[in-house]
This record gives sequence, structure tokens and C-alpha cells, in this order.
Amino acid sequence: MSSQSPSADTWDISVARRFFTTATVSIGSIATILTATIMNVAVPDIMGAFGIGQDQAQWVSTAFLAATTCAMLATDWSVRRFGARNTYISAMLFFVLGSLISGNAETFEMLVSGRVLQGVSGGLAQPLAMMTMFQIYPPHERGRAMGIFGLVIILAPAIGPYFGGLTVDAFGWRQIFFLPIPAAVLSILLASIFLLPRNKSKLTPSFDWTGFILLIVFILSFLIALTNGSADGWFSTQIILLLIISGSAFLGFLYWQLTAFDPLLNVMIFANTRFAAAAFVSFIYGVAIFGSVYLVPLFVQIIQGYTATRSGLLQLPAGIAMFILIPIVGRLTDRGGEIWLTTLGLIFAAYGTFLMIEADTNTSFWLFAIWMIVSRIGLAVIFPPLSAASLKVLPTDMIGQAAGTMNFVRTMGGAFGVNVSAIYVENRAVNYREALTASQHDGNAVMLKMTDQLGGLWSGLGIPDGLDIAFSYHYLGQTITRQADMLAFRDGFLLLTVLTVSAIPAAIYMRNRS
Repeated sequence: MSSQSPSADTWDISVARRFFTTATVSIGSIATILTATIMNVAVPDIMGAFGIGQDQAQWVSTAFLAATTCAMLATDWSVRRFGARNTYISAMLFFVLGSLISGNAETFEMLVSGRVLQGVSGGLAQPLAMMTMFQIYPPHERGRAMGIFGLVIILAPAIGPYFGGLTVDAFGWRQIFFLPIPAAVLSILLASIFLLPRNKSKLTPSFDWTGFILLIVFILSFLIALTNGSADGWFSTQIILLLIISGSAFLGFLYWQLTAFDPLLNVMIFANTRFAAAAFVSFIYGVAIFGSVYLVPLFVQIIQGYTATRSGLLQLPAGIAMFILIPIVGRLTDRGGEIWLTTLGLIFAAYGTFLMIEADTNTSFWLFAIWMIVSRIGLAVIFPPLSAASLKVLPTDMIGQAAGTMNFVRTMGGAFGVNVSAIYVENRAVNYREALTASQHDGNAVMLKMTDQLGGLWSGLGIPDGLDIAFSYHYLGQTITRQADMLAFRDGFLLLTVLTVSAIPAAIYMRNRS
């Protein structure tokens, strides 16, 4: 048993209990992290099941990441109020419930509700796992322990899409939600034994409910406005109202955090302009990694006709590259040069995504895999030096707040990255379809030649006269749709490239000018 409370610097526990505690938080973290990326290979099947487009399907990932972002800010209060054990068990129960709701969803809204519960679970469990690892190991062992834990966390999303694809192809998309449940149940059982309860001798902390509600209103209203802006019209009453609500909530949140006695987020930390620059890079990092992880599976499944398994397999080499490279970059970071490593990583990430602009129906598996590896090498090079650089620019007493803030900003970037990427691709596809359709007229020699060739093909197959024209125009429409979608995805990759490049000046600005 521990002789110290969870809020102390370290827990006085045996080596054996330390091992089981590490296993407990690792298993639960893997379960929640898997769900952040494993779902992307199932999005095309979900779109077909509920008859929705990308503009709505993106909520499968966006809702999860947005809920994770908000829940992260409640983790510290929950641990102090209810204890590490109860918080962790509650998080895993949320996860199991969310998985069951999503897996059995009869409507898309029900599925998204389950994803929100899963996101809340991830937002509580992942920071708690990091806090616990910090507390159960003495200072001289924390670096090695966190390194091992980090590798496990990196490996989960690397292999997740592949196993997710296998599950989708073998059993259907609903089963993908049930896949991590056994791990979550096991972590609940372990947590009830190895995690510590709340120290009842300590005062019950207050929670900034006002700030929390304002944050939720800001994120939710802004994401809904982005999602519906094109369909409803950016100057429609509904969208203008949502943007006003979002902006008011954001300003209210900032004001409240500046005046509250115990705020959710210490926004004064952004007064340090070098840290603010690091936070911007972290936000773009979230946009780049989650945006690309969302778009690539959709492209290869919709445009190239990949199965979910092959789509997941395509992402495996890049994930393994990240798994191998991050520890190496971590050691390089210890020697200095964080700013230039971060900048180099952004260049590689942008270049890898830029290469995907050339993707089409004939792009080979391994060429696409190489493009992804280049992009992931960049993202792997960014993470360790950015984390170190963001903490170096602050005084010691603000380091704890800075680490949590960077996680919050990165996850929020992921939510906005998925949302903006999906909406942008959907809107561009509509524009391309309209332009390509308008070009198909009697004066278009290429179209006339194609319809003549198709007419001959239908005649050879015994298609009756009259139906051959309908068949030709149907085939032509399918070709236009696929061409428009391909061009739209290319624009999506270009958008992610531009956003990644936009972070390079901020990365350079972080350097020490003394």
C-alpha cells in the first residue's frame, strides 16, 4: 500500500506494484488511443450504412477529438476530487458505454454520441496515465519509464488501422467498436486493485464550470458552423448566429480565465510569445497528423478501391517509421538544436503531404506508402524537440501548466484539422463535379467519342436500343464523380501542406535571441 497520496511527487510502492500500475494505465491508454485512428478505415462503410457524405461522416473523428480536448482540462480536478482510481475506472466505463452505443447505433446521431463518450474517456485517461507514470517512478527513472510508455502509445495508432481494417473486412464496421472493450474491462479490474483512492484528508477542490461550459459552447458551435457553412450559406442566419455564439463564448472564456480564482487554463502563459509560437506549431502538428490520417484512408478506399485491410496496411510502414525514429530524435533533442529539428520536421511533413498531390487511381501501393513515410518522418522529428522547446522558454514554475496546455492545443488542432479537411474536400468535390458536368456537351469531342465507343460496347453486349444511351450517361456520370473526388482529395492534401508550411515561421521564432 502507498504511504503517500496520489498528489504527492511520488508514490511509495513496491517494484511489483509499480509494474502492474504501469500496465494498468498503459492498457487503458492503448484502448482509448486506438479509437482515435482505428475508426478512419471504417468511415467509407459508415458513409454507406447511413447514407451520408464526408461533411457529416467527419463527425466520427471530430466529435471524439473535440470531447477529448474538453475532458483533458477536467482530469486534474477529477483526480483531486475523486482520486486516481475512481477517475480512471469512470473513464474506462465511459469508454465501454460509448463503444457499446456506437457499435449498436441505429442512427448516425447515436453513433456520434457514443464517440463523444469515448472521447471523454480518452481525455480523462490519457493525462491521468501520464500523471501516474510521473508519480510512481522516482526522478532518476522517470525518463526511461516515460520513454517506454511513449513507445507503447506510438505503436498503438501505428498498428491500429491495420487491425481495424481486418476487423471491418471480416466482420463489418460495427465490430470495430467492440474490439478494444476487453482491454478496457481488464484495465478496470487492474485499476480497482493497483491505483490509489482519493486522499480524504485533502480539501475538495472547486471546478471552473463556467469556463468549462464556455469552452464547450465555443468548440461545438464553431465546428457546427464550419460543417454547415457551405450547405446553408456562409451568410445565412443560422451560420452567422453560430459564429456569433462561438466568438462570444471564446471571448467570454478568455475573460473568465483571466479573472477566475482557479481557472481551467492559465491563458497568461501565452503572454510569452515564444511559448505562443510553440503552441501554434503544436496546433498545426495536430491538424497535420490527424488531418492526413483521416484523408489518406478515405482516398485509397474511395478513389483507388482499396479494402479496409489494405488501407490499414498502407499506413503500417509509416507508423513503424515513427515508432523507430522518435526515440532517436529524442536523443538528438537532448543534445540541443530543438528549433532546427522542429523546422526540419515541418519541412519533411509538408513535403510528404505535398507529394500526395500527385496521387490518382493508378498510384502504386508502395509509392503512396513512401510518401506517407516521408510525411511521418517529419512528424516524428517534430514531436520531441517541440515538446522540449516549448518548456525551455518558460520559468520552472510554469512548466507543469505548459505541458498540459501543449497537449490541449495539439488535440484541439486535431479536431479542427479533421473537420476542416473533410469539409474542404467535400466542397471542392461539389465544385469539380459542377465544372466537369458543365463541360460535357455536344461540342465536346472527347465526350462524343466516349459515348460512341460506349454505345458500341453496349450493342456488343446485347443492350437494347434506348437503354444504351442511358447506360452511357450513367457511366459518364460515375467517371465525372470519381474524377471530381480525386481532384478534391488532391486539394485537401495541398491544404494540409500549406497549413504545415505556415508553422515554419513560428518554429523559427521560438529560438533564443540572446
